[in-house]
Amino acid sequence: MTHNLYHDAINWEQLRREHPIGDDFVQFAKQSRDELRAHQEKLFLRCVARAWEIPFYQRLWGNAGIQPGDIKGLETLPDLPVFDKSDIMASIDQNPPFGDFGGLEGGANGRPPVIMHTTSGTTGNPQVLLFGAKSREVQDLMLGRIYQFQGMRPDDIVHSVYGHGMINGGHYVREAVTHWTNAIFMSAGTGIETRSAKQVELMRDFGTTVIVGFADYIKKLARVAVEMGIDPVKDLNIRMISGHLGREDKSSLSEAWGGVECFDWYGVGDTGIIAGEGPDRDGLYVMEDGQIVEVCDIDTGKPVPDGQPGDIICTCIHKDDVYPIIRFNTHDVTKVVTGTSSLGINFKRIEGFLGRSDNMVKIRGINIFPQAMGPLLEADSSFAGDFICKAVRDDQGRDEFVVCAEVNGARDAATVDRYKAILKKSIGIDCGVELAAPGDLAPLTQTEVRQKPIRLIDERFK
Repeated sequence: MTHNLYHDAINWEQLRREHPIGDDFVQFAKQSRDELRAHQEKLFLRCVARAWEIPFYQRLWGNAGIQPGDIKGLETLPDLPVFDKSDIMASIDQNPPFGDFGGLEGGANGRPPVIMHTTSGTTGNPQVLLFGAKSREVQDLMLGRIYQFQGMRPDDIVHSVYGHGMINGGHYVREAVTHWTNAIFMSAGTGIETRSAKQVELMRDFGTTVIVGFADYIKKLARVAVEMGIDPVKDLNIRMISGHLGREDKSSLSEAWGGVECFDWYGVGDTGIIAGEGPDRDGLYVMEDGQIVEVCDIDTGKPVPDGQPGDIICTCIHKDDVYPIIRFNTHDVTKVVTGTSSLGINFKRIEGFLGRSDNMVKIRGINIFPQAMGPLLEADSSFAGDFICKAVRDDQGRDEFVVCAEVNGARDAATVDRYKAILKKSIGIDCGVELAAPGDLAPLTQTEVRQKPIRLIDERFK
């Protein structure tokens, strides 16, 4: 029997035409909104046709009373039901081990080529992730194009601290760099895969110029270098960092590495990259030839005005082979950036990751995103970089929010008061503060182990 093979399943010329990279991408992104819309419509209808072949969508849309032919184009998109991780996990539970959302049923030549990974399990049990050959290479290309747009060059040595194993992140980033930038890639991984001190030595010995990964661990590596007697600025050659950064993370991260350029990008395991910062650093450009982003009210699901926060709901118009994604609620919160791009690019921009709506806590009427506490704590020079938050309920039923932070130096009442004042100024309510020595919170946050450290312990319902 002749089987479909991975590279044979991709029309490389068409892929590059529909999703340009390098200078071609910059010109493509300057086309009019009408031209872009026509491009999106064609790709969207291909995804809809594929989705109708898959039991998951037959069930999701059928339960909403939608019939084949009802979805005319992108104007219909807001009327379609959303789904999220809970629906995918239910599909897996009912149809183990892969669920019925991928479209893996065998055709004339057997099932289509597929890559399988899982999520990191940050928000629950790890979820199966499925990628077809074509859609995998498109998401690799889109990340590679953003790295190029941000300044990555073929002569760079790229040190990655993304995890591997079953987790998607490290493999996906490796493919993006090696397939679509021609830079040399070092897959160091997490602190468990390659201990932190060894990672610093690798960067020194191989002349690393770019670091990619999550901000928390990249900051930690700078501190580890100093502890080893290696100057992150004089002894290393880092010129660029690209990862997942809160807006306030950039200055402290850049300073830790000697003023290097820091760039943000955003995506989730299911979708690949959704948006990335450009050299103008004025919001993250949505990769609108591959992704359609809606920002919707956390409670009602209705679209919010540009500039207002809401859940990111993503439709991947490049995923028309395995696991189509049409209106996936990431439960990550962002805002649409208003105004025009100084680069003349007409793609939509978002502010990036502002927190998770399913990890948000409401304390005395105030919505608090635990992830956002780190950048606030950076305002005090004693902050040592790691933190975790607790939501607690006292005997009278009053909810309290407590921020536990690692600090250098004194952990006395005066230091506690300083941190309380910083938090109240930004959040608007009094918070509890507990101080710890550097490294003491690692068993709780699991910074060395996880792609995304734990930032909230909710003790109210224990």
